[in-house]
Amino acid sequence: MGRAHEVRAASMAKTAAAKTKLYSRYGKELYIAAKSGVPDPDMNLTLKRKIAEAKANQVPADVIKRAIEKAKGGSTENYDSLRYEGFGPGNSTIIIDCLTDNPNRTIASINACFNKSKCKLGVKGSVSFNYDNLGILSFQHDNEEVILESLIENEINLVEIENEDSFITVYVEPSDLHKAQEAIEKTIGSVDFKVLAIKMLPQEYTKIENSEDLELWNRLLTMLEDVDDVNEIFHNVIE
Repeated sequence: MGRAHEVRAASMAKTAAAKTKLYSRYGKELYIAAKSGVPDPDMNLTLKRKIAEAKANQVPADVIKRAIEKAKGGSTENYDSLRYEGFGPGNSTIIIDCLTDNPNRTIASINACFNKSKCKLGVKGSVSFNYDNLGILSFQHDNEEVILESLIENEINLVEIENEDSFITVYVEPSDLHKAQEAIEKTIGSVDFKVLAIKMLPQEYTKIENSEDLELWNRLLTMLEDVDDVNEIFHNVIE
């Protein structure tokens, strides 16, 4: 299976708790986008694109509306983007992206997760050099050539395109994510994107075979997902 399969599988395996986390994540990102300019998608391209991304990830309209209304209301909340990198059992690695209004609280929480899981927090760049930062678009379609031609015509910085089981997954430079989205929608009309996001993809995957190691790994993931400031987690472990 190619990377497209891994991305789709991860995207579709959302529990109720994961959805709540997803909504919280996009609530913060939409708020930040709205605060970065006029809180109106018709006058704020960043906000417009973030709304499109949120909708593609099945974020409810009321979550989107609340985030924008919060920005309109003059909220003074500010968030810092922080990234932590670390090592789990075996050859496992992990990247944790956070949005926080209290960096001291965040690093204390992240440290606790690693310590209680017997895992090791690394320094900046110790893990991410083994990952690719890519814009990913995955959708149902069966004509790869048409999509490829459209992307080339629209001068998209295409990294890779995959076609598996009538699903096309396009990997582009992060700055071209929404440009690629617009090109695809212009070519084939309305598209139900299963994945529309910028993600860190590992260059190599690993599987944790040892049961004790797997328990520690799952403990780390569970604890990190319970940290409110954690925005998104990327890792190289295949279940």
